Amino acid sequence: MNEPQRFRTLFLSDIHLGTRGCQAEMLIDFLREHDADRIYLVGDIFDGWRLKKGWYWPQTHNDVVQKLLRKARKGTEIIYIPGNHDEVMRSYLGSHFGGIDVRDRDIHETADGTRYLVIHGDQFDMVVRNAKWLAHIGDWAYTAALWFNGWFNRVKRLWGGQYWSLSRWLKLKVKQAVNFIGAFEEALAAEARRSRVDGVICGHIHHAAIKSQAGIRYVNTGDWVESCTAIAETETGEMVLIDWVEIARARRRAKLIDLRAAKAGKPAKVKPRAA
Repeated sequence: MNEPQRFRTLFLSDIHLGTRGCQAEMLIDFLREHDADRIYLVGDIFDGWRLKKGWYWPQTHNDVVQKLLRKARKGTEIIYIPGNHDEVMRSYLGSHFGGIDVRDRDIHETADGTRYLVIHGDQFDMVVRNAKWLAHIGDWAYTAALWFNGWFNRVKRLWGGQYWSLSRWLKLKVKQAVNFIGAFEEALAAEARRSRVDGVICGHIHHAAIKSQAGIRYVNTGDWVESCTAIAETETGEMVLIDWVEIARARRRAKLIDLRAAKAGKPAKVKPRAA
């Protein structure tokens, strides 16, 4: 087995352990192939909203937790910044559990001296702040979309198709969703400016990005429900977006090419690896 690809820092958020939409198996594969000196868990790691309504915790979800704890035991610094779905952890700010520090927010300095505010971001979502009942309705609709998406992709796989995210597509196509994402990015950039840092790293909206927002470096980790993305800091301080779905898709294509080449008696091509 190959050694894990090592980064200076990894940022993960919106895993939503405890829900059927959580892509725990893909995350386990990702954690198996990646390591870092420091890992930030940027909120909504487990979903207390859903777990209150009904317990769902398969072995793969437990395996994710064990994988992270194992990394902590081996010396990885892990910082847990709670979000709105795991807000119960905000009662334990400043605590230390099994090698994991719980903080409301943090300032991360990269290898090249860039300073980032690390925060989940729900504090700047007006729906969550001012109309929590509406946020719960939105969560129900989102869960329904994920349920439909799961069945759609099961049928699609029977015909040899690849994974497609309905909710991700809707967010990119519906004007109100696009406007919400833009307003969220502006609010987080403003908070970074108030905090006198160079950028912000957040989660919450399940929309991965690395971009400049009004002179502030805006970084969003994405999620492990739809897009399966993470942000990694290299040893030189560069921030890179890892799209694990695209990497898995490329590997499947490469494997298919290899199988066809083997049948034709041709040499196999080199398999793609993670960024």
